[in-house]
Amino acid sequence: MKNLLGIPFIASCLVSVSALAASPVSEIRAFRTSHQQEILTQYVELLKIPNIASDREGIRRNADAILTQMRRLDLAPRLLQSSATPDAPPVVYGEWKVPKAKRTLVLYAHYDGQPVNPAEWTTGPFTPTLRTGPITAGGTVIPADTPASQLGPDVRVYARGSSDDKAGVIVILSAIDALRSLHRQPTDNLKVVFEGEEEAGSPHLRDILQENRALLAAELWVVCDGPVHQSGKKQVIYGARGDMNVNLTVYGPNRPLHSGHYGNWAPNPALRLARLLTSMKDETGKVLVSGWYDDVSPLGATERQAIAAAADYDETLRQQLGLAATESDRPLNEAIALPSLNINGMRSGNVGDQATNMIAETATAVLDLRLVVGNDPQRQYQKLLAHVRAQGYYVIEREPTAQERLTHPLIATMYAKPGSYAAARTPMDDPFARAIATSVRATSDQPLVELPTSGGSLPLSIINEALGTRSIVVGIANYDNNQHSANENLRLGNLWDGIDTYGALLTHAPLSRTH
Repeated sequence: MKNLLGIPFIASCLVSVSALAASPVSEIRAFRTSHQQEILTQYVELLKIPNIASDREGIRRNADAILTQMRRLDLAPRLLQSSATPDAPPVVYGEWKVPKAKRTLVLYAHYDGQPVNPAEWTTGPFTPTLRTGPITAGGTVIPADTPASQLGPDVRVYARGSSDDKAGVIVILSAIDALRSLHRQPTDNLKVVFEGEEEAGSPHLRDILQENRALLAAELWVVCDGPVHQSGKKQVIYGARGDMNVNLTVYGPNRPLHSGHYGNWAPNPALRLARLLTSMKDETGKVLVSGWYDDVSPLGATERQAIAAAADYDETLRQQLGLAATESDRPLNEAIALPSLNINGMRSGNVGDQATNMIAETATAVLDLRLVVGNDPQRQYQKLLAHVRAQGYYVIEREPTAQERLTHPLIATMYAKPGSYAAARTPMDDPFARAIATSVRATSDQPLVELPTSGGSLPLSIINEALGTRSIVVGIANYDNNQHSANENLRLGNLWDGIDTYGALLTHAPLSRTH
């Protein structure tokens, strides 16, 4: 007993405490805490640069700014571009070779963002603004020069790309910065890939990856994009749905007509489009296009168990979103494991103060097809095309000619936008993926949420098909971040915690859970 309670026991405790204090993540957390001002400044400066994928000048400014940060971190950065389309947004690439490392890990994020309508934003989309909390909860503006040390974790940063996905860029670079500053190395060889047109469907990513197969050889990609779970718990997602966007236009008269003089006689394209769209989906959310679900690869037992074990947050979400009922009776995580058909937007004539008494010439909708494993994008498109034809429409991929207008009562212009890709899913028992999940799990006192797929889309299938490499997703943003819409934002606490999380998965180290 004396030995247990005496000097040897005390020495053992001191060794344990010392080891804990010196753990990589404890040190990374301490570095991040002492450098929050520098990190926030870099983040805000990056957010000021417009990053719409179609804005080639703005995209190149973003790439150059990231290159500068990566040079400072000794990552030997370079721009990877498609030889077929050299003016396309570049991939910014860097690497950190670790002596005797047996595996290679790629960290991915993207620096482009969705298009913006500045009129919809409370403050400018490229004028980063600090607020005490969400705008919807009355969050007020905080002066831009407020020291980071005085900003609590619930402060929000409002700007396009703040969460999707410049936060991912900053989290990855800050975690690497911490390791460099602490003279620590990652457990694995590290490669970093920042894409510049993910929000445009990654139309050139496949070419860039195929042209750089040897350079990008790795065992696993970890994608820093998307949110943590709606409950606030951290999550690791093993796949993502594919995506395809389809433009659909139907026609009425060849010029606008007075709705009084011609109403009840001239066909109204807005009504035609509404009828066509309602033929595609029933009130329970089931897509009525023939064969829509035929190719779906069913989830395995492990994946079904993971969905069942995930936090049931549906009722809370309904309350937060003001929904008396949802479209489907399925739980959210089951619903997103199926292919969907969504209407992104519709346009015919004008509304509000611009509304006039007229019958428009056309009505247009943009459809968003989310695909799951088993769905081939082109095959799914052909099913939709057959459905539109079955409703009596003469379907073409261009504007109709005058003769076609006189020949066919129902005409539709329909085509898939560039950038379609399939879904992908990594087995939930993949050893490298499991090691990453273990590292993420150890950074929180709450259980880790693990799901087989996300509802959103990422170019995981492009990575797999071009390189033969698996991917998983470790998102860090708050779920209520308004990504893809006006007033996009990031909760600062998620930024800081994201840096800790990525420091952990880079080092695969035992962790302190003190926040």
